[in-house]
Amino acid sequence: MPLEECLSPHVAMAQRDHARLERRDPYRTPDRIRPVNWTCVCHATVYELCQGGGQAFIRRTVQLDRKHEIHETSRWSLAEARVIWTALLSGRAR
Repeated sequence: MPLEECLSPHVAMAQRDHARLERRDPYRTPDRIRPVNWTCVCHATVYELCQGGGQAFIRRTVQLDRKHEIHETSRWSLAEARVIWTALLSGRAR
């Protein structure tokens, strides 16, 4: 898909001194968790900012040929998660 046709943002290249986000297998989450922002699906790795119950986290999905590999960060406050989401998009976190 040409970049000019993409509706969602792309993640910038990781900066040399970027923060490394700790990821783990997905938590058992309640049904009220929902993605509120996400990156474009034209790349193999898609990020989602998910929130619910006053907390938020970032979900990373790597789209593989046979299955998807999904990992999530720990939970943060909504305000802190938005700061980290912005850092992720700008390449300051990965």
